[in-house]
Amino acid sequence: MKKKAMLCLLAALGLAALLADADGVRQSVSEALALCAETVIPSQFLFLAASSLLVSLGVGEVLAPRLEFLMWPLFRVDGAGATALILGLVGGYPIGARTAAELYRENLVSEAEAERLLAFCNTANPAFLISVLGAGVFGSIRVGIWLWLIHVLSALLTGILFRGGAARRTRPQRRYTARAVPVSAAVVGSVRRALESMLNICAFVTVFYVLARPLRRLTGIAGAAVVGFLELFSVIPLLPQGSAGFVLAAVLSGWGGVSVLCQTLAVLADSGLSTRNCLIGKAAQAGISGVLALLAAHYVMG
Repeated sequence: MKKKAMLCLLAALGLAALLADADGVRQSVSEALALCAETVIPSQFLFLAASSLLVSLGVGEVLAPRLEFLMWPLFRVDGAGATALILGLVGGYPIGARTAAELYRENLVSEAEAERLLAFCNTANPAFLISVLGAGVFGSIRVGIWLWLIHVLSALLTGILFRGGAARRTRPQRRYTARAVPVSAAVVGSVRRALESMLNICAFVTVFYVLARPLRRLTGIAGAAVVGFLELFSVIPLLPQGSAGFVLAAVLSGWGGVSVLCQTLAVLADSGLSTRNCLIGKAAQAGISGVLALLAAHYVMG
């Protein structure tokens, strides 16, 4: 009861703060919606629809027998899980997690396998790392490519870390059959699901962009770290140049931000999967990214 009363008090104080700075909040909401319209929706919507369509049409069954020799030894995940890994690396947050949930719904991976996938297949868009961070922040495509390579390697290493006790289990034997799904139904369903996910994503981007507004007044690398911990897009103008900024960019990209975690929770809401691995996996990837970036910083930025 005390906990609920405290949450109500905090919510009331937050509402009062928003009302006290109504003009600033309105401006931040406008900026966030513009960000969604100009960056988030163009970079995510078609990937969301395409990933859902591919799963509906049976790409998991196609990849499963062909990539089993990699996915099972490395990650203790059925070959169909490669769909989530590949689409996550190409499409960005939260497409990998959403694809893992769809593979689980289609019975192409087990619950344990899907939850292992959640630890490492939820990754940043390469366009964000290379173009927005590399070219936009550091003025170098080369730096962006290094950030992307570090991000991919840290995700794969995180996946290996999360193999856990599954290494002692017998590899599951499954038979895959092509599914007969009408293309029209698959397309309509995929677009509809993509729209629902896009609304969730834009809603959380907007909320956390506004919440990060007071934090953007902080200066230095500590201020950038605090803002980036909460919301990734908001940290872009705050990242310092040089090796420190490069390492921080790698860490924050691996983490994704609280906003991305909430977006992921939203797309997993009706999946029945535990979201514990999402949080722990992103924390692990952030740490691994930081170590790799420290090792590479002198070469990349020197």
